[in-house]
Amino acid sequence: MQKQAKILAVDDDPDILEAICAVLEAHSYQVVTACDGEEGLGKLREEKPDLMILDLLMPRMDGFVVLKELQDPRRSKYSNIPILILTSVREDASRRRYELETGLQLNVDDYLDKPIDPHTLVTRVEKLLQKRT
Repeated sequence: MQKQAKILAVDDDPDILEAICAVLEAHSYQVVTACDGEEGLGKLREEKPDLMILDLLMPRMDGFVVLKELQDPRRSKYSNIPILILTSVREDASRRRYELETGLQLNVDDYLDKPIDPHTLVTRVEKLLQKRT
């Protein structure tokens, strides 16, 4: 039997998290959630997911800071985890902000706008998980 992929969804909107869980669990994925970037980094350490779905705009620690933290060499063991950005911020605006704040490229594997289309979410998740293997 094939190992069930574990996905970490990080978003401050409980409705979005519920929707992500419903869609992905219906496709036999195990979903772990976090409501901000700080909790997300903790769950990343604890759960060792196969993929992270990350919102950019959140309280306490936003997705931009999470991405910056993941660039730190001390977190290099997480560098192979695909990241799917799921946000209401347009991709070009997100990339510009990240590059201005950090001087680094926005290094993510895929980008999906809210509101989510369930079919597109599953397709993108499957594609990213296949790239990883």
